[in-house]
Amino acid sequence: MNKKKIMAVPAVCFWGVIAACFLGIIVGSFFDFGINEALANKTDIGAFFATYGSYFSYCLYPAAGSCLFVGLRKKGDCYRILAYTLLVLSLFMAVYYSNSYNGKSVRQLFGYSAGQSSPILSVASWMFWVVLYSWIPFVMIRLLDDRNPDRLIAVGAAILIAGITADNVNSWLKQVASRPRYKYLITLDDPISQFRNWWQMVPNLAGGDDNFKSWPSGNMTIASMMFSLPMLANVMRKRSERKNVICFIIACLYVLIYGYNRIHMTNHFLSDVCFGTLITYLIYVAVSEAFLSASKTD
Repeated sequence: MNKKKIMAVPAVCFWGVIAACFLGIIVGSFFDFGINEALANKTDIGAFFATYGSYFSYCLYPAAGSCLFVGLRKKGDCYRILAYTLLVLSLFMAVYYSNSYNGKSVRQLFGYSAGQSSPILSVASWMFWVVLYSWIPFVMIRLLDDRNPDRLIAVGAAILIAGITADNVNSWLKQVASRPRYKYLITLDDPISQFRNWWQMVPNLAGGDDNFKSWPSGNMTIASMMFSLPMLANVMRKRSERKNVICFIIACLYVLIYGYNRIHMTNHFLSDVCFGTLITYLIYVAVSEAFLSASKTD
């Protein structure tokens, strides 16, 4: 009898993530400010990881596009144009999101100054991201098992759609909560007086002010994409349940490090981190289950 799998790993893994998130939310609800006081300490290593750590998560977009490409090509030549279009779109998504969230740091790396430097430097900063992601489709296309194209299409579509959905849900919730970030509070004379718990929401106060966009953590939305890694491993050649579990463990470690970094760098509270992880994970589970179930009945 086959045990229930959720995102290609045993259901106990799913419940473990859910339990950890709820525990963090409960602890954070009482001790958010104190935890940040104890852990907050900006470092150069932390700043580097905050800028480039999301790279590994965004690699999942072109990887998902590769699944769609291989699956659609296997379906027949009539899907050729669609296959190439989705592959290019998935690569663009990784470049676009990376440039949107971390482009400023890369442009500074290239010595670009808005209104003063040559536009060529701005283009070069975009190409920097293109180079970082362009190798992924070449590798993935060679590693994927094309014997079940429907499953490849389901996995690829689930990762892309869940990623876009989670990002938009998170952005909307940030406006609903408009919670002050810790890095903003510590610039005030009396930080604790302006501190608000996650449930003390002031909808649409934030506007375009990033200082009031703490809950839930958007970067944890990015980091939690890694929980889809076992699904990718499960559609490759020489797959095994052991490899899927190893990928899940890697995802958990990555999310934990990323979550600590968000608190350590004064960007988020513990409850922000746990809510961002929980919301994204549930979206990925719901979308992937829907697509994989559909692929089995098609």
